[in-house]
Amino acid sequence: MSRGVILLAAGGTGGHLFPAEALAHELIERGWEVHLATDRRAERYSGHFPATDIHSIPSATLGSKNPIAVLSSFWTIWQGVRKAGRVIAKIKPEVVVGFGGYPTLPPLYAATRRQVPTLIHEQNAVMGRANKALAGRVDAIAGGFLAEGESAAGAKTVTTGNPVRPQVLEAAKTPYVASNDGEPFRFLVFGGSQGAQFFSDAVPAAIALLPEAQRKRLVITQQARAEDVGRVKAAYANLGVDAQVSPFFTDMAARIASSHLVMSRSGASTVSEIAVIGRPALLVPYPHALDHDQAANAAALAAAGGAEVHPQSMLSPEGIAALVGGLMGNPDRLTAMAAAARSAGKPNAARLLADLTEAIASGKTVSDYRRTRA
Repeated sequence: MSRGVILLAAGGTGGHLFPAEALAHELIERGWEVHLATDRRAERYSGHFPATDIHSIPSATLGSKNPIAVLSSFWTIWQGVRKAGRVIAKIKPEVVVGFGGYPTLPPLYAATRRQVPTLIHEQNAVMGRANKALAGRVDAIAGGFLAEGESAAGAKTVTTGNPVRPQVLEAAKTPYVASNDGEPFRFLVFGGSQGAQFFSDAVPAAIALLPEAQRKRLVITQQARAEDVGRVKAAYANLGVDAQVSPFFTDMAARIASSHLVMSRSGASTVSEIAVIGRPALLVPYPHALDHDQAANAAALAAAGGAEVHPQSMLSPEGIAALVGGLMGNPDRLTAMAAAARSAGKPNAARLLADLTEAIASGKTVSDYRRTRA
């Protein structure tokens, strides 16, 4: 018999949904019934989400300076609050947990209006705007990288790490085995929905500059926007490089585990998954991130020695060729980076977040929770 219902709310991107999915698996194992509130963008992920029901809630961003657009956004959010309120009245959750993104605003506002316990999880080292708007209203804040006592609402903050999905924990069982001279070298490149274009332009051009002996070793997996897939595939085919190119890979955790080197953006979920699996990475923070959160996330892994951080503005095809070629020729360095990345990983984050969720659901405060784990 179910212990009760927990409603998770997340924006419709993988960065928000993946940690929510990880928590959902943990809560279901503990006997809870899980529901998800999100937006329509989540459809490509939601088929894998282990929820009893998925509720599409209207929401909108508040980034525009146009007064009419702002009013329209507020109206949409208010409509979402009303719909979320009806969902909450129907399913009667013990707690509502938000994972960031504007689609979390209506469910969390509706929950606080109804005195339902609330918790938000911030994946990044810098709190996102939706979570900032909610921080003063919720009962607790869980941080992927946020340090306790240092966030805007530090008294409410508990550092749990970022939950990773079961596929990531399974992939983490694969040890890192370096590629030596003459052996295949698996290079994984991905950039998220917004950040892939730079890699589509720069990486094939960089690979063209490598010596032929290194090009022959390469086995590349690259994520690219749908409109770029054809030209990226053609570029690698012309170079005689073994490459798989797609807008989306459903088995990304396994691909990270099978890689010898990762080059990617540094969203919170990406950094957390690379660390838990333990793979060396060249991180290129997305330069247009609103709060420069990706740079802060990347710095955390680089400080542990598991990654190198390279600003996009400083990277040319020549520079990428030098980085990749240099690391291909230094398997000991890659092995050390893989071990350092793994040491920074938090594979128990889902368990810690579930513990906090259950505490808040039972009416405990963050102070109560801290005393129980002391």
